[in-house]
Amino acid sequence: MNRRNAIQLTGKTVAGTALLRFANLTVAEERSAKRPAPAERKFRSEAVETKIVEVKRALGADTELSWMFENCFPNTLDTTVRFGELEGKLDTFVITGDIPAMWLRDSTAQVWPYLPLMRSDKALQQLIAGLINRQTRCILIDPYANAFNFDSEGSEWDHDLTAMKPQLHERKWEIDSLCYPIRLAHGYWRTTGDTAPFDSGWTDAMRRVIQTFREQQRREGPEPYSFRRNTTTPNDTLNLGGYGNPVKPCGLIASGFRPSDDACIYPFLVPSNMFAVRVLQGLAELAKATSHPDLGGEALALAEEVRQALKSSATAIHGAHGRIYAYEVDGFGNQLFMDDANVPSLLSLPYLGCVDASDPTYQSTRRFVLSRDNPYCFKGKTAEGIGGPHVGLNMIWPLSIVMRGLTTADEIEIASCLRTLMLTHAGTGFMHESFHKDDPSNFTRAWFAWANTLFGELVLKVLHDHPQVVKRVTQS
Repeated sequence: MNRRNAIQLTGKTVAGTALLRFANLTVAEERSAKRPAPAERKFRSEAVETKIVEVKRALGADTELSWMFENCFPNTLDTTVRFGELEGKLDTFVITGDIPAMWLRDSTAQVWPYLPLMRSDKALQQLIAGLINRQTRCILIDPYANAFNFDSEGSEWDHDLTAMKPQLHERKWEIDSLCYPIRLAHGYWRTTGDTAPFDSGWTDAMRRVIQTFREQQRREGPEPYSFRRNTTTPNDTLNLGGYGNPVKPCGLIASGFRPSDDACIYPFLVPSNMFAVRVLQGLAELAKATSHPDLGGEALALAEEVRQALKSSATAIHGAHGRIYAYEVDGFGNQLFMDDANVPSLLSLPYLGCVDASDPTYQSTRRFVLSRDNPYCFKGKTAEGIGGPHVGLNMIWPLSIVMRGLTTADEIEIASCLRTLMLTHAGTGFMHESFHKDDPSNFTRAWFAWANTLFGELVLKVLHDHPQVVKRVTQS
């Protein structure tokens, strides 16, 4: 099942039924966690369970927010992980939810909020070390692929016109697919000090990352990657022989697709290039710690090239908002003004460590992406937020609402984000991929673990940084 097919199976009928069922529950039943039975959970983390108890105590065990946190925060561990050993190494495979494949992006984002808890939970640390090992293996199989199978079972996309392999679920080239594993590796190391996952295989994979980024600076032309799909959905394939629209080489890295898995219009995707700079700097730090100064030097040199190119090409004057970051550019002077809910996005830049939230250009960009001047910012009867082309117009992604809350210190704005999320889960107690701006019961993907875990991260951050906001929300 792919993302688009998943959309068809988890839409309004299922959501409406869930909402009706929720409305008929007693208060006691309403507050029962929507987790699998303990024996059916994929992985148990003592630290995560302890954190759930702490948060419920802080929020009030009988509040809507507490109930949603207990459902969402452990969802990745409860339902999506497959932990064991492969070829003598720890191995963790993490599916996205209702699609039985592992995206490099999603798998990292799904476990990211657990990293601080590794200090008190050795088993959780091993789980995440296993994911680093699996991501290393995936990159060595094909650095251009975005999604992988557990083994060699093949995929419904086997007939895509690209260099498919049986280990691949999908082969859409996305810059962030190689950025996220570096973010995970660096975050794991900074938290634990452990360098065991960073063996010769990992070093080889990181060299493949740099090689792939270099190839996609396209100084020698668009090869070697191309992608075409027989489809009626234009943003599911690349034009011009599978290479996408042309670029003028300037030091930026070209991406075939966005984090949404939709094709780029202009291949220099700005937030993903900014993310690449950040993680390459982290890679250099990690390479030094693991005695690979040559790898670190290559990473820093590439980061500086991309940083300089962003400085000269990534911003423009918008008629209503002044100087802002463009979403995509092509090196010829063309720039696309929009933002998409999927991360990396322009909205998410401070969350990823790419800019400071107080940066004037970011603040102007933020005002733009949260306004009607962004063609994918929707405001309806029940909510406002950012979507994207992937599931169509007027569909808001909870990811964008969560990210808005994570990238502001404005307590009124944070409270508004939490209230919106509490009012738009359609009685299910979980985040979804998207929901209609006028009708939260019309949603896509009932089981989307990335959004669930990220929601948990928002609650934890608000409790830590703005506890008074939680009191305001839970008592309103």
